[in-house]
Amino acid sequence: MWTFTAWCNSHLRKAGTAIENIDEDFRNGLKLMLLLEVISGETLPKPDRGKMRFHKIANVNKALDFIERKGVKLVSIGAEEIVDGNLKMTLGMIWTIILRFAIQDISVEEMTAKEGLLLWCQRKTAPYKNVNVQNFHLSFKDGLAFCALIHRHRPDLIDYHKLSKDNPLENLNTAFDVAEKYLDIPRMLDPDDLTNTAMPDERAVMTYVSSYYHCFSGAQKAETAANRICKVLKVNQENERLMEEYERLASDLLEWIRRTMPWLNSRQTDNSLAGVQKKLEEYRTYRRKHKPPRVEQKAKLETNFNTLQTKLRLSNRPAYMPTEGKMVSDIANAWKGLEGSEKSFEEWLLSEMMRLERLEHLAQKFKHKADIHEDWTRGKEEMLQSQDFRQCKLNELKALKKKHEAFESDLAAHQDRVEQIAAIAQELNTLEYHDSVSVNARCQRICDQWDRLGGLTQRRRAALDEAERILEKIDILHLEFAKRAAPFNNWLDGTREDLVDMFIVHTMEEIQGLIDAHNQFKATLGEADKEYNSIVSLVREVESTVQKYQVPGGLENPYTTLTANDLTKKWTDVRQLVPQRDQTLQNELRKQQNNEMVRRQFAEKANQVGPWIERQMDAVTAIGMGIQGSLEDQLHRLKEYEQAVYAYKPHIEELEKIHQAVQEGMIFENRYTQYTMETLRVGWEQLLTSINRNINEVENQILTRDSKGITQEQLNEFRSSFNHFDKNRTGRLAPDEFKSCLVSLGYSIGKDRQGEIDFQRILAIVDPNSTGYVHFDAFLDFMTRETTDTDTAEQVIDSFRILAADKPYILPDELRRELPPDQAEYCIQRMPPFKGLNAVPGALDYMSFSTALYGESDL
Repeated sequence: MWTFTAWCNSHLRKAGTAIENIDEDFRNGLKLMLLLEVISGETLPKPDRGKMRFHKIANVNKALDFIERKGVKLVSIGAEEIVDGNLKMTLGMIWTIILRFAIQDISVEEMTAKEGLLLWCQRKTAPYKNVNVQNFHLSFKDGLAFCALIHRHRPDLIDYHKLSKDNPLENLNTAFDVAEKYLDIPRMLDPDDLTNTAMPDERAVMTYVSSYYHCFSGAQKAETAANRICKVLKVNQENERLMEEYERLASDLLEWIRRTMPWLNSRQTDNSLAGVQKKLEEYRTYRRKHKPPRVEQKAKLETNFNTLQTKLRLSNRPAYMPTEGKMVSDIANAWKGLEGSEKSFEEWLLSEMMRLERLEHLAQKFKHKADIHEDWTRGKEEMLQSQDFRQCKLNELKALKKKHEAFESDLAAHQDRVEQIAAIAQELNTLEYHDSVSVNARCQRICDQWDRLGGLTQRRRAALDEAERILEKIDILHLEFAKRAAPFNNWLDGTREDLVDMFIVHTMEEIQGLIDAHNQFKATLGEADKEYNSIVSLVREVESTVQKYQVPGGLENPYTTLTANDLTKKWTDVRQLVPQRDQTLQNELRKQQNNEMVRRQFAEKANQVGPWIERQMDAVTAIGMGIQGSLEDQLHRLKEYEQAVYAYKPHIEELEKIHQAVQEGMIFENRYTQYTMETLRVGWEQLLTSINRNINEVENQILTRDSKGITQEQLNEFRSSFNHFDKNRTGRLAPDEFKSCLVSLGYSIGKDRQGEIDFQRILAIVDPNSTGYVHFDAFLDFMTRETTDTDTAEQVIDSFRILAADKPYILPDELRRELPPDQAEYCIQRMPPFKGLNAVPGALDYMSFSTALYGESDL
């Protein structure tokens, strides 16, 4: 509030007045309107001079309307609040005025007023040590930022280097005193508040700093003006320098072109090759050493001119106009003339060199080409007249023909050399070479020999073609023979192997298939005979051609080692083996007919025995399920079946005799029956085993029933429940089926964790080997123990303890006295000696013996 009061007074004093209390002195609106006139420079409407409340409200509204016309939006600030002395609203209004008239006009690089003012502070204080302006609260707390702003614009007022960051109060007072005394900026901040407040008021600091900005804005304008003048002068100086450099470079380049042109336009020579070569070397030195720097000079000249014109255009200066004769176009024309003279001079030098060199070069070229041609033709006529191809084979002849074709290509290629030799000779005659006579004579010899070589080449080519035609005919016959003889020979070899091949058949169909295949083979012998005669005729034609043209080695076939004699011998063998194969197949047919009869005998008997065994097995299984009659009835019927099975054994023995014939005949399959001897033997053995096992089970059940006191009804109930859950009639139950069976018999098994533990204990009793199944015997034994009173090892031990008069051992005499003789001797022989304390001679351990009886020890 003190800062805003000071800021208002800094402007009201210009009108000769001031305020003391900001929330009271603006209530009538008069000083508020005066403040706005001072800071804006404009005249507000005439105020109402009455002292009534509505007069005050009217004046304040005039001030607020003026503020809104300046583009300031007043939010929640009304005239009534100001008139009523609302401090918060009054301060908000004053801050809005400060923002509009003291801060908003600050513009730095198109930023907002606050950002622009902060950037202005940062730029002005950047060179100063210990000053880092980042905000309008903490960055100004030590006072160095205020001192730096003053020192930057008025270094005569403050010695900044004597200030210390450790004395913030001194720094603030120094800055505020100097600003008030020399810059007419009143104190708006309290140094003690700044140093003692953790976060100074940002708006107060901005208000005070904006006074610095407006105070130094005049100095800023002067600095900007000076910089602009320096910039303009610097650009002008640089432009003048470029103009002077252009004039100098242009003059120097034009002078060099003027001096060089006469030398390039000169055509004088001593008419010697050495003289022309010297001038050519001088020109090359000019192009390599003297001209490149001038090319760079010209490029620099053009670059400087373009740069100069661009700078003049960008700085709004008139375009540069060089002095007369030094325009860019003048230089370009002079350079173009120089290049034209260079081209003409170089063309003249080269044509003169060519003219002087040509005669000597042509003479040397004629001699060189003539020497090469004569070396190439040496021995060629003798080679073309040779008859060496008459003794060649086809591949050698083709090689000779390829060689001759290569020679023809070489000959055609040399045609150009002969024409060149003739053209050179003609040119030497045209240029009147001094030794034209010898040149013409040598050229004539070369042309005559060339004509002879052409005729000999054509005749040798015709002879080679005729010899090739004959050898190719023989080769085609040889190749045709090889192509047809190889598969025919393979067919003969395969046929001979097939005709003598051993075969093994087991059925009539197999032997009949072999006979049919053999008959089909015999039907193809006619075509094979034609192929044989056709192949042999090829050999006969070769022999005739070789004899007619006397071709050396013509009878040798390079494509195969087979001969007509080889094929004839094998063909004869095949024709002899065919009837032998016929006899072998007929013998095997009779053998398979006999085997078929044996199959039918075995099948007829097996089809009787097999079903009989199955019926007996089903009947025994039904009895074993315990669903028919009492145990004694079941035992009686099983023994009857046992007698019937033994009585049926002769049928098995008869089948064994037939099976022996089957094995002797090597008969492995029998489509007339599904039974094999092995399956019948297994069935017979399983039937006997099943009868014996069921007899044993029934006897054990009778024993269990009689010893445990189980009634027939209980036994039938156990069997009925077991069979009910034995869906597949396997005589065993899975664990889930066993549990259901127990539940059906009234056995309580809980569904909780304890019930599962109890069931696993029961399962360990009935399936001690963990096979995963419970058989009826184990099931019956378990149910018997669950439903009857049984003896235990503890009960037997207690009985022996009574006989021994409570001693831990028993003597043989005591056993003989209390037990029947045979049972007493049984115990004496099996009881181990007693090894405990107070043992007497002959003492026996009845405890170990008792536990062993129930399988509870290792005795």
